[in-house]
Amino acid sequence: MAKEQFELEYHFNTSAKVLFPRLSTAVGLNEWFADDVNEKDNIFTFRWDKEERSAKLISVKECKNVRFHWLDDEDEETFFEFKLTTTELTDDLALEITDFADADEITEMTELWDAQIIDLKRVLGA
Repeated sequence: MAKEQFELEYHFNTSAKVLFPRLSTAVGLNEWFADDVNEKDNIFTFRWDKEERSAKLISVKECKNVRFHWLDDEDEETFFEFKLTTTELTDDLALEITDFADADEITEMTELWDAQIIDLKRVLGA
């Protein structure tokens, strides 16, 4: 069964220069995304309780976007991406998250991302 792509958007009252390191570095991701994050040779290892997953950093554009691919995902076309944009009307910073999941898991994954973003906003004081 092929995974489906889904996208989420969250707004932040901060600058891209403040938010981007929390999306693109092991130290920054460790603050909100996982209990422990290590990086070596563009491979990020994430640990939550007893679970561990590794992802390869596929691409990064400073203060714009960062894309990872889970190494245990056999589908080479899947990824998760953080993309920063500025909304024209309000000049707010938007974080767009693109991820993949089985159709019956998208709601659960959306709730997981929502919880993660609450943690990220708490770290930023936003």
